Amino acid sequence: MDETIFQRFGSEGLIKTVDEPAENLDSERKAQLNRRGNVLFNQGDVETARRIFQTTGYSDGLIRVGQHYMEHKRPVDALKMFKLSHDQAKSDELIAQAALAVRNMLLGDAPGNNDEHDEPVRKQPPV
Repeated sequence: MDETIFQRFGSEGLIKTVDEPAENLDSERKAQLNRRGNVLFNQGDVETARRIFQTTGYSDGLIRVGQHYMEHKRPVDALKMFKLSHDQAKSDELIAQAALAVRNMLLGDAPGNNDEHDEPVRKQPPV
């Protein structure tokens, strides 16, 4: 196995970290920070806004950051934001897409790679 593959993950590696809102903020301070985060987000400073929203636990802000990440082809970061915001529907959708991608890679279901399957496996609508 190529051990160098893990070098791209930096110092945090593959260890899960927990992002919990700060408990020592009163509601007035949270509101001030959330307003500041919204201004920063609207000005394009998404990363600073994200840090504020994570600190305060502002779900709507975290969802907006997640949607921004999706628009910029960062689905793993988007999934983290959706999970932190407790948006189960958006999280489930990304997890299903990731599972489908892994399944297609494992089965070799790319067009032209497998005589049994001319098309990749598609996501089935929920029942």
